[in-house]
Amino acid sequence: MYHRRIMNNISLKPWSFETRVIDLIQEVGQLFGDCNLCYGHGTDNPLDEAAALVLFVLGIDYSDAEEPSFSKVSAVEFKLIEKLVEQRIKERKPLAFLTQEAFFCGYKFYVDERVLIPRSPMAELIQNLFEPWIDSASVERVLDVATGSGCLAVAIANNFPGAEVVASDVSKGALEVASINVDGLSVREQVTLVESDLFENIEGVFDLIVSNPPYVGPKSYEALPPEYHHEPGLALIAEQNGLDFIARILHDSPPFLRDNGILVLEMGEVAEEAEKAFPHPFKWVELDNGGGGIAVLEAKHLK
Repeated sequence: MYHRRIMNNISLKPWSFETRVIDLIQEVGQLFGDCNLCYGHGTDNPLDEAAALVLFVLGIDYSDAEEPSFSKVSAVEFKLIEKLVEQRIKERKPLAFLTQEAFFCGYKFYVDERVLIPRSPMAELIQNLFEPWIDSASVERVLDVATGSGCLAVAIANNFPGAEVVASDVSKGALEVASINVDGLSVREQVTLVESDLFENIEGVFDLIVSNPPYVGPKSYEALPPEYHHEPGLALIAEQNGLDFIARILHDSPPFLRDNGILVLEMGEVAEEAEKAFPHPFKWVELDNGGGGIAVLEAKHLK
């Protein structure tokens, strides 16, 4: 007979010399499922979330997890896993903020509660070099408005090694996180970080402007699961029922676009409302990997 540790009326079996990686992942996944946690910050189901947490503590890459999955977990590792599981359940903090890492476009980013957790479906466009929307060989300057963690800017720099990338944000804290990622992914020579309220401190013209701005209306924000409230409201909430920043970007971007340039704008849940509200010929991107609400606008249609 063994004792059981209780967390919010959920039982977790104690460590033993026979505790295996695969069994622990299954058990943690069951705990997460029983607690009705919200996903969408890197995983989309309890078992994948459990695997990500356990493998992080063990220092095992997800792609290499099959072979060590039947190995044993040490007592020290078990305690670390147990602590993170307890935090995830009790605090409803997204896993990425517990591990301080998130993956985007195949790259690992540092994240904390100063920024949104990278999850934009724009990753697919970056990996496809924004074609057929633009001739990728012609891209010399790129602007990322409201960069947050810098995930878009850094991924673009890595996929367009000859391009200059400017990344702006109004939040000093976000720019500090972005700076960590610019250095961590070795694109300091390509990426310039600018403290700016949208285009306020931006200079020059660009072939490509991208933005994943705040677009969650205040009422919608209040209704979000607790996990989302760990992210900065500044990066999520937009007035005018989510359309405020979208309206400003559409209005202010034309002088910063070259004649053959494009604006790629993520609008998520307010995409339909944006199409009704603004007289622009939005070209909505169809994504193979899921997600939506991303529009492409040509400079000639904005000016």
